Amino acid sequence: MTPPPGIDPRGPRFAAGITALLLAVATFLALIGISTARTTDRWFALTASSEFAFIGGGGWAVSAAGPVARVLDPGFLLATLIALLFLWGVVSPATAPWGVLYRRLVRPRLTPPAELEDPRPPRFAQGVGLVVVGLGLLLHLAGVPWALPIATAAAFLAAFLNAAFAFCLGCQLYLLLQRAGLTGRPRRTA
Repeated sequence: MTPPPGIDPRGPRFAAGITALLLAVATFLALIGISTARTTDRWFALTASSEFAFIGGGGWAVSAAGPVARVLDPGFLLATLIALLFLWGVVSPATAPWGVLYRRLVRPRLTPPAELEDPRPPRFAQGVGLVVVGLGLLLHLAGVPWALPIATAAAFLAAFLNAAFAFCLGCQLYLLLQRAGLTGRPRRTA
């Protein structure tokens, strides 16, 4: 007898908890890294009276840093790892690390779920997380200040809502797009 199609809804919540923790650390590292730091350079100019006058300075460190410094920023490195985990969850959700950990170590210790859920919305949510964090990574590489901590904080908020309150923003977005006819057709239950 084949099991009914669907996934245990507690699995994505478990994964969201670990992801939220990683995103909280990535946000912290991005906040204390070059993404939000200001440079201490001061620009001076010669005035008409032959004196120096302060005219500006104190730009953003991420804009002044080279590509290697941007890539080696700890917040960027952790966010890259998180983006790769999101990508893994989209491409092969059955082999994604948090899902495997849940199925092998956690689920055997729990009672069977009351019902299974469609795997497409959680997979779509992984894609949304990938887009949000990926956009932050790209903007950070381009030297945009605050892009990385804002992206990781937004992804953290979504992961936290899923882990703590079983409210999946990406899943809700999927369902809205489905109702509008922009994503897959609704699953038929027999």
